[in-house]
Amino acid sequence: MLHMSTAKTLSIDSTSSDVTEQLAEKLGRKLRGGEVVELISDLGGGKTTFTRGLAKAIGSVDRVASPTFTVSKLYKGKDLEIHHFDFYRLADAGLMEYELHDLLGDPGVVVVVEWGDVVAHVLPEDRVTIQLKRTGDDARHIAVTYPDSLKYLVEDLQ
Repeated sequence: MLHMSTAKTLSIDSTSSDVTEQLAEKLGRKLRGGEVVELISDLGGGKTTFTRGLAKAIGSVDRVASPTFTVSKLYKGKDLEIHHFDFYRLADAGLMEYELHDLLGDPGVVVVVEWGDVVAHVLPEDRVTIQLKRTGDDARHIAVTYPDSLKYLVEDLQ
């Protein structure tokens, strides 16, 4: 979780996976590169749906799927790449920690992390954390926590 004293949280209710994807796309259109997005939810909570919206926003035509078994996936857009990590199956990040570390701050890369507890010590404090909680079959409560430095990503989200 974020330990920033200046972090703010925006609460949004999504009524469907389409609305969740559209919300992510809206946020994704504001990505400049170098950002880190941490996704938190239970299994099947909407993390892949959210990532699909981010990828669509950067112009990627790559098929978005959960990297649970591959640990990471790459989605290439027009000007940015999304490196999507899923550490669910790892008790220790091992070499993936170095790959993640090398990507952080790269102006042409957006890093998306699921199940990031195992690499929490590597993740920057200045990141957007998206927590998705199931409130119905397709409905989700989405809490977007962000520092002032990334406020531009969440303006006009509601």
